[in-house]
Amino acid sequence: MHGTEELGDTYDYIIVGGGTAGCVLANRLSADPQNRVLLLEAGKSDNYHWVHIPVGYLYCIGNPRTDWMMTTAPEAGLNGRALTYPRGKVLGGCTSVNGMIYMRGQAADYDIWRQLGNPGWGWQDVLPYFLKSEDHHGGDSPLHRGGGEWKVQRQRLKWDILRAVQKGAEEFGIKPRADFNDGNNEGSGFFEVNQHKGVRWNTAKAFLRPAMKRTNLRVLTEAHTHRLILDGKRVCGVEYHHKGALRRAGAGHEVLLAAGAINSPKLLELSGIGQPDLLARHGIETRHALAGVGENLQDHLQIRTVYKVQNAKTLNTMVNSLTGKARIALQYGWNRSGPMSMAPSQFGMFTKSRPDLDMPDLEYHVQPLSTNKLGDPLHPFPAITVSVCNLRPESVGASHIQAADLDVQPEIRLNYLSTQQDKAVALASIKQVREVMTAQALVPHAPEEILPGPNCNSDAEILDAVGDIATTIFHPVGTCKMGSDPRAVVDAELRVHGLSGLRVVDASVMPKIVSGNTASPVIMIAEKASDLILAAARSR
Repeated sequence: MHGTEELGDTYDYIIVGGGTAGCVLANRLSADPQNRVLLLEAGKSDNYHWVHIPVGYLYCIGNPRTDWMMTTAPEAGLNGRALTYPRGKVLGGCTSVNGMIYMRGQAADYDIWRQLGNPGWGWQDVLPYFLKSEDHHGGDSPLHRGGGEWKVQRQRLKWDILRAVQKGAEEFGIKPRADFNDGNNEGSGFFEVNQHKGVRWNTAKAFLRPAMKRTNLRVLTEAHTHRLILDGKRVCGVEYHHKGALRRAGAGHEVLLAAGAINSPKLLELSGIGQPDLLARHGIETRHALAGVGENLQDHLQIRTVYKVQNAKTLNTMVNSLTGKARIALQYGWNRSGPMSMAPSQFGMFTKSRPDLDMPDLEYHVQPLSTNKLGDPLHPFPAITVSVCNLRPESVGASHIQAADLDVQPEIRLNYLSTQQDKAVALASIKQVREVMTAQALVPHAPEEILPGPNCNSDAEILDAVGDIATTIFHPVGTCKMGSDPRAVVDAELRVHGLSGLRVVDASVMPKIVSGNTASPVIMIAEKASDLILAAARSR
């Protein structure tokens, strides 16, 4: 607990979730000393060493100290496999456990949002909110800004094998690109990352810690919000568990739900807001019928291909000896560089699965390491992983409660590869990877396919292999989508349809998934939401 005890049990704003969006909201809303703000986070503080060491994501994912430990339902498109589904349960949320890649997506993503009936959310509308908090290593320019809270830096290590992949891709028309974040990310390049001098930079550091000095902001960790309190059609507060007791807090202005694409719809449903039939099955009284809660779940599915290489340094061989591990640790301890400062992916490419498309629909994450599956030991031979994902999947799923119990995780059903178009893109992406790996620039490294394997050739064989090796890239969005259609949950100002005093501010409001990583778009959403909330307060 931080802040002052004198704030009592009534606040102007209550923020549920101290993650990617919640930390931004807490900063912006508490900047006015007249606003009394309560932030409730179910997880613990981010004062945990593996949060801050970039390679520590390996020890934060699958760790109940920092992860909700969720799993998906078995997926037919993945040959019946259920996936682990990491979500940050810690201050900073997923920015404390993610891959640290700074990515806005494509201008067209946001123009589509606007065209779907969400005025104010086109590219030119949202770009100022990306710029508002950016602290870019290149300083001020028309498309970037220096001096904000959200640090964007170049990575602190280089790999010759990744340069060779870039040269090889260029032979097939994938040109190097200086900036993935100018609205058109087609091409190849090295990802910029949310780090500061080789240390992870999460939203808790960027936004929350400076605000915690303010006496009008109270932050409670290990505070599990149980339900929203409704007075008719107005949300007027929350119930939450803290220190073994069930407590209540009132919101004079608004409750802001920022619990993420899985937990925000869960909390709405536990509060009686959602589909009446589903709520009735779990013995929950319907307080407000809203058909779209938990629907429209979208995610990026990555297909991990692995190639053994020769005449190249990769992380596999560096960590397979005590001497190599010691050298890596000393390098990070000396100047915060080397493999311990690595983001999970260093090199990326955005390209098209077929030439007639207007914009890229594939994102590559290329890594100088390999393993049979995430979490397994690295292979004992030099190898690289070339992951590729469909940026605009047609497959849509849902996330709904399975019981009227806060401690029971929702059923998360993604329906990966459930459309013919998504299967076609998966096939095309594998074939494209194989083509790139035949490039002349890669001949000195003699790439040898390990996954999915050289004996996997027919379309049926490839799709079957994809079902075995594909996995989430951790980008769930859309379960409280923005819009005005019957399945929309919030309007263009992120107010929940049919209720007052409640907004949703997180990845769940995206009507369509963005063409890239999702953390920085969520920060943008929170920045814009803060302005909308403060403007509404001024008009009261």
